[in-house]
Amino acid sequence: MSVLRHTTNALGSLSTGVRLTVLGAVLAAAAALLPAASAAAAEPGVGGYTDPSYASTCAFHRYGEGETPPLSLFGADPLCVEYAKRDITVANGGAARFLLAEPARFALAVPACRYWQLDHWSVQATAGGTELVGWDGSYWFDKAEGSAAARVRNITVAGQPARAEDAAEVIRPYDARLADALIRDAAGLAVRLPVSGLC
Repeated sequence: MSVLRHTTNALGSLSTGVRLTVLGAVLAAAAALLPAASAAAAEPGVGGYTDPSYASTCAFHRYGEGETPPLSLFGADPLCVEYAKRDITVANGGAARFLLAEPARFALAVPACRYWQLDHWSVQATAGGTELVGWDGSYWFDKAEGSAAARVRNITVAGQPARAEDAAEVIRPYDARLADALIRDAAGLAVRLPVSGLC
């Protein structure tokens, strides 16, 4: 199992306009990571969230802020990862580190036959500041079974426990799709996917 490593990045102070642009980009990337796109292509309404059937065989690889997994995980079955995404902060470059790490993370996940991701999100304006919104996510798919599920929980707004609707209200001005996905996934979502003959 991988050890959490935290990296630093000296991007310096950003203007307010750049901060809002980066925050919008982070929220858009988060929307892409929630299964909104795959759920739209899948058969909806199969039921609520459950852990995957392969849960007992998972050995989670844990990664810190902006850290990308090694290519040696390509082809792992199942591929089970846990990401810390608690430093999505515009002022110190955490949002930029997040955005830079996501393409490699996504590229590793897409070809996997069985994939389970746990992540811990927090978006704040400044390092050490009160989080604007936060949540823990669990997203998985199994291409051999043709199933996938998602759930978000432990939702917070301004550092306090909150309902998904409250967090969505904070997020909606930046990304309406993410706001909708947060509400949907807080209830838990399971879908049917096309079965892959490669798995």
